[in-house]
Amino acid sequence: MKKAFVYTELQFSIPFDNVPWEEINPNLLKVKGLVRKTWLSGVSSNSVGGFYEFDSIENAQDFAWNVFPQEARNFGVSFMTKIFDGAITETASKGMNSPYYND
Repeated sequence: MKKAFVYTELQFSIPFDNVPWEEINPNLLKVKGLVRKTWLSGVSSNSVGGFYEFDSIENAQDFAWNVFPQEARNFGVSFMTKIFDGAITETASKGMNSPYYND
């Protein structure tokens, strides 16, 4: 299995209490290859984003290019998305006790 990570951020400012995460989470659980997501809320900026782990680069790319852009459209905002290769950083991450490599 080859790990991949995706970072996303919606380009708006909203207190996290107003983010409809309870509606979004069930849909995310259906995304192909998604292992887990960590929600992010910007300190002082109230930006909303996430850190996702996928089981492959291909599934991460499908999410970043096809799924997440629709979420941004639903909010009517622009977004930023980055895809990271988790396999190349495995040894360095294990050395830092990363929970993403303790499976």
